[in-house]
Amino acid sequence: MDIGSAALVVVDMQNGFVNHHSRHAVPAVSDMVAQWSAAGRPVIFTRYFNYPGSFYERFFQWYRLQEPPETDIVSELTEAAVHAHAVIDKPGYTLFTSEVAELIRQADWTDLVFCGIATESCVLKSAADAFEHGYAPWIVTDASASDAGPDVHEAGLVVARRLIGTGQLVTAEHVVGQLTAYAGAPVLE
Repeated sequence: MDIGSAALVVVDMQNGFVNHHSRHAVPAVSDMVAQWSAAGRPVIFTRYFNYPGSFYERFFQWYRLQEPPETDIVSELTEAAVHAHAVIDKPGYTLFTSEVAELIRQADWTDLVFCGIATESCVLKSAADAFEHGYAPWIVTDASASDAGPDVHEAGLVVARRLIGTGQLVTAEHVVGQLTAYAGAPVLE
């Protein structure tokens, strides 16, 4: 992981995706954002919006996340989002809109570190798309969750290993170690 050329991507930490299955990810993501920001590295937040007439309505009969408070970023991360490098609104699973592709290119980032909700959909699709766009994707496994439950989270990680490589799945502790080394502070064993 090249921290000096990396951005942290916080995926869809919105009220509508936080439930009893995914709530544990909120403090983990909050801590990751705080550590990443303290190291002076850029953070991007994504927000998913399910617009009327979407494929989610059409194929899944899923009508949620169309307006606040469901679309709002969770209160624990609201302030961090205000100070983020960017907050990207997206109509589908992936981070990679044309706006974001240009943002990443201009910033000259080589590594994208993903955390958030949901592991098996928006986190996974964004990481796989990063891989296909030539960036090094990393998924922070213990700072990601599925609102559909731990089995679905684990299934997402199985697929991620197949799509982006086993070594691209890391823990928050690993990322913090990388941040500490980047900042030049001694790494405690």
